[in-house]
Formats: sequence, C-alpha cells, structure tokens
Amino acid sequence: MQRAYEIIIKPILTEKSYGLMQERKYTFEVTKDATKPEIREAIEMIFKVKVEKVYVMNMKPKPKRLGRSEGYSRSWKKAIVKVGEGYVIRELQGSL
Repeated sequence: MQRAYEIIIKPILTEKSYGLMQERKYTFEVTKDATKPEIREAIEMIFKVKVEKVYVMNMKPKPKRLGRSEGYSRSWKKAIVKVGEGYVIRELQGSL
C-alpha cells in the first residue's frame, strides 16, 4: 500500500513532541487531504502499532520577511496520534 507512505510526510521531533511521547502520543506532518481514518491506517501499517485516537490540526501560514520582501510560510496539516497501551514507535523514541 504505497498510499500510506504518501499520507505520512515526516515525523515532527521537537521538545514538545518528545514530551508527548511520554503519553504515547506521536506527532506527524501529513498531506492536507488526509482524513483521520486514512492517517490511522497509514500509521498502523507503517509502524505496526494499534492507534487509539487521531488528533488533526491545520497549521495556518505565518507572515515572514527577508529584507524588503514579505511573504508567508506554507500552510500544512499536523496529526497527533495516540497509540494503544503497550505500543511504542521505536523508530521515533531516539534516546528516550
């Protein structure tokens, strides 16, 4: 199922997302047209875990400036995935 690898663009690894990993929540950037059921299936297929809940946010563009030129950053979609009890995504754990 190649579609699963197209839905999940990349994991988001920040201090806040590492804090959420303690609560079994993992953060990903996903395609803008992805739905919660599609994200759930993609994560379960790629990482072989059971997903309990999917939270989705549309991130709005922020104003940016470089010298005299002004513009906006891109808009994107973020998904926070809570995995079931006893499951972890070892690829994202790092040194935790």
